[in-house]
Amino acid sequence: MKNIYLILISNLFLFPSAFSQNDSSLFKQIPIDTSSKMNLNVDAIYNRPFLNFGKSPVTLGGYFETNFQHISNNGITEGLQFQARRLTLFVASSIRNRIKFLCELEFEDGTKEISLEFAALDVEFNPLLNLRAGIILNPIGAFNQNHDGPKWEFIDRPISATQLLPATWSNAGFGLYGKKYSGKWAFSYELYLSNGFDDKIISNESNRTDLSASKKNTARFEESSNGEPLYTGKISIKNKKYAELGFSYMGGVYNKFEIDGLAIDKKRGVHVFAIDFNSTLPKLNTYLVGEWAWVFVDVPKTYTQQYGRQQQGGFLDIVQAIIKRKIFGFDNAVINIACRLEYVDWNVGNFNETGGNIAENIVSISPAISFRTSLQTVFRLNFKRSLQTDLFGNPPSLLGGFQFGLSSYF
Repeated sequence: MKNIYLILISNLFLFPSAFSQNDSSLFKQIPIDTSSKMNLNVDAIYNRPFLNFGKSPVTLGGYFETNFQHISNNGITEGLQFQARRLTLFVASSIRNRIKFLCELEFEDGTKEISLEFAALDVEFNPLLNLRAGIILNPIGAFNQNHDGPKWEFIDRPISATQLLPATWSNAGFGLYGKKYSGKWAFSYELYLSNGFDDKIISNESNRTDLSASKKNTARFEESSNGEPLYTGKISIKNKKYAELGFSYMGGVYNKFEIDGLAIDKKRGVHVFAIDFNSTLPKLNTYLVGEWAWVFVDVPKTYTQQYGRQQQGGFLDIVQAIIKRKIFGFDNAVINIACRLEYVDWNVGNFNETGGNIAENIVSISPAISFRTSLQTVFRLNFKRSLQTDLFGNPPSLLGGFQFGLSSYF
């Protein structure tokens, strides 16, 4: 399978090379949309820079992330580590008017993990009625759809988006989406039916309730684990002057409840609710973005209390530009200072025997400095400090250190 992906990559890079030998003017960079028209998180899939080949309907793009870090956990460290985090490729095509296709192929840590995160055909009947079919990114919260590295000031993805929720969570499915503009207001909705979670939510190496464990089940791209669909819906509203606010839900049956028509368990549900927002404060131009999620899982009574029936968590990024001018020959460069605040509670509730709090949670703060040569390329220096408390509330483990890296679209 890896060889097939490598052949695909080779063709993607050889194809434009063949054109360049004849006429380099055939290439046209399609930048990120920075027009006054309001973009919402639902637009993140297509709001990326692409390379167009003359009159060809096919466009290419992608981004790359690399960094080095020095992290310690309770004073124990593996020293300086260099990482090639991910290489992501986009291929898009306007098949004909109002019919388009896009796929997103990601290589993490070299080729340690290869995933087709998005591959869907969109058909527009009306701006308020579009059909999407294929491998979709379930729109729970905002980060799952709007996750490209160059858009963020932080090297690590949010804890709540990667460990509480399964970041870049995608499934085979169908759905509808649409947008409506009215003056300074914009509205969008998304509704999808797809394959989804499985028993790995409560049967995994983490030994706790863990939605992200279901990402290891690659069979979800060809079949449902139990014959039941995963329902995902989101509505967003945005005022051009103030903020965008999104409300989303994702839920369904996660367990295998029958085999060959014979019932082996009752249907057990997983329900996720999320709220997300982004805003730029007036005068100061401080950018705020964050989300919060609540997870409810029907865990069998035979499981111990270390498997949480309720979880919650989220993050808030605060980004402030301090310098905007020509720097090192880069026009319109920007230096930002930023801070990420995070909290996740893996097990909301109290012990049945003592009534004491189940204290399995993590608190994290990450100050950062970033240097943007443009909207497409960012250098990032991050400092991390987090406290993780175990189930019984013992003194927390301390993780801390620094990271430096860069991320860029190409």
